[in-house]
Amino acid sequence: MENIIKKAGVLVEAIPYIDQYRRKVFVIKYGGSILHDDVIRRRVLEDIVFLSFVGIRIILVHGGGPNISNRLKELGIEPQFHNGIRVTDEQTLQVVMKELDEINDQIVKEIKLLKGDVTGLSGHENIVYVEKKKADLDLGYVGTITNIEFKLLARHLKQGRITVVAPLGVSLERQMHNVNADEVASAIASSMRAEKFVLLTNVPGVMRDPQDPASLYSTLTVSEVADLKKQGIISGGMIPKVDSCIEALAGGIPKAHIIDARQDRALLLEIFTDTGVGTQIIQG
Repeated sequence: MENIIKKAGVLVEAIPYIDQYRRKVFVIKYGGSILHDDVIRRRVLEDIVFLSFVGIRIILVHGGGPNISNRLKELGIEPQFHNGIRVTDEQTLQVVMKELDEINDQIVKEIKLLKGDVTGLSGHENIVYVEKKKADLDLGYVGTITNIEFKLLARHLKQGRITVVAPLGVSLERQMHNVNADEVASAIASSMRAEKFVLLTNVPGVMRDPQDPASLYSTLTVSEVADLKKQGIISGGMIPKVDSCIEALAGGIPKAHIIDARQDRALLLEIFTDTGVGTQIIQG
């Protein structure tokens, strides 16, 4: 009985948040590094379906980096990166498109099994417009985002559909390009004037000591993030995560969140409880 009462208490605590966020847009980026775990993926998708059921409009942008690299190696092609960006020649682009399409289909299928209403956009629908990314090395078919076709996204959301987006873009010449998933999610969040931008990853959030979960920062301002980067506390793979959050905030998003998808019900706990479980980043 005590556990049942606790569950009821959690639901009551969620009521004002449900009221606040109903009909608002959340953009969630689901990192490729945790997509392959069937148990984690199901829990995440259950949370997303719940958010949709209570009236929150969800855009889910997925990655696929590990899948792509593994497939390239199976084909005898060594993945090439430059400053963290995948060098994408014609053959690599075909693998990228195929793998992202399969991931998109899998997520859509699993959301349907959970009774969610869903649309998958695998990159051929001309949602993300790009131009060739400029760098000191030719990156091939890698794009920099120039525009988001937000009206089509809005149409799916108004129909109550969870919208699953693959990180691919098309140029004015109708050439497909590989695009960083964090950049796609951030650009979509800004163009849709989303209420929240959420990064689902495999770390608890920003921590002063990566080995000590108790050192997690619950809330950080943009200026505090800059200070932590200077001190080297935010480093390595956390840098692009906080940078995409800051970019979303600069685009008008009120709050960005970094949360650990491995934690059971992390998404619901972050959104619907007073304390949350990850790191939220705000202006200031």
